[in-house]
Amino acid sequence: MGKVYLTGAGPGDPDLITVKGLKSIQQADVILYDRLINPELLEHTKVGAELIYCGKLPERHSLAQDEINALLCQFAKEGKTVTRLKGGDPFIFGRGGEEADVLSQQAIEFEIIPGITSGAAAPAYAGIPLTHRDYSSSVAFVSGVSKPDILSEQYWEHLAQGADTLCIYMGVKNLPDICAKLIRYGRANETPIALVNWGTTEDQKTVTGTLKTIVEKAAEVKNPSMIIVGEVVRLREKLQWFEEKAMDEKVRFEANTG
Repeated sequence: MGKVYLTGAGPGDPDLITVKGLKSIQQADVILYDRLINPELLEHTKVGAELIYCGKLPERHSLAQDEINALLCQFAKEGKTVTRLKGGDPFIFGRGGEEADVLSQQAIEFEIIPGITSGAAAPAYAGIPLTHRDYSSSVAFVSGVSKPDILSEQYWEHLAQGADTLCIYMGVKNLPDICAKLIRYGRANETPIALVNWGTTEDQKTVTGTLKTIVEKAAEVKNPSMIIVGEVVRLREKLQWFEEKAMDEKVRFEANTG
């Protein structure tokens, strides 16, 4: 019987993977990898390793979750070392818990290797601290996709009155509805909000506004984007450090190669 590593690849910048995560790539016989991992990480695979793409776009999956689960079990039962390489952290909106559950049921040895989740990394690269003694003493990582009808209302009512800072995954499509519900349930119109697109990569772009204005200002922003809601967003103006640096490096690279 082989072993499965459920590995977090981090948020996009390949340098942000953990040492242990990198080792799980280097020793794997088979790697099942997601859409949002940096392809540079696959350059560390050993000769002969089998690479299987499991990428998911909204409403379009290259492999269904049941198929991924079956492949993990199949390769492990063949005695192979398998790395399931997932963007961010496998246990934060990564379905790692579902995959670990299946492996446990099949009595297959597995190990969880945490990764830096985009909910923490994208704000940091945008100059937005999730907590701050003067602005926020609590933060919540939440999904922008909630259950329908009345459960959705209860979900956003709870969040609007909960943590000081909200980090919302998978929320771009539902941004107008999210903003409307947060305002309806108590957040002020002028609450700061930011969308960080392709966080931690050279293509990172950040749009800021308020719950009242952000839908119009971010009309062109697409996935993948992290949404941050709360007073800490005001600090970006002073603390932003990455995007200008990344742009300068990109210009220098193009000048040297072109």
